[in-house]
Amino acid sequence: MPRAVDDREVEDHAKGRIISDAPLSRPVPVALRFDPGSEPATVRFVFPGNIEWSFPRSLLETGMRAPARRGDIGVWPCGRVQTVVEFHTADGVAVVQFDATALLRFLKHTYAVGAAVSAR
Repeated sequence: MPRAVDDREVEDHAKGRIISDAPLSRPVPVALRFDPGSEPATVRFVFPGNIEWSFPRSLLETGMRAPARRGDIGVWPCGRVQTVVEFHTADGVAVVQFDATALLRFLKHTYAVGAAVSAR
């Protein structure tokens, strides 16, 4: 269930899996945030340690259907039920795999909140 941070902002939670060349991937909790009042076209992924990545919601939507990249972030489908989000920094690359259903649910919540805000 999404948490309403205020009357507009959405915060969902998802478990990602950090993909590396190690034999096992590591789970990581990620807060998925959207605030139509301050950044109506932007989603934010917040990782432990308050590491935050902001990028266009349209990149997430497009990347769930076909590979997409914008700047330091890439998104692509991985099989039928997973989505990969790749974050580039000067220190390297972090690749995180999500269940697509969690990301789709988050997108659905962002549109519901966005519609409610524009109806006011």
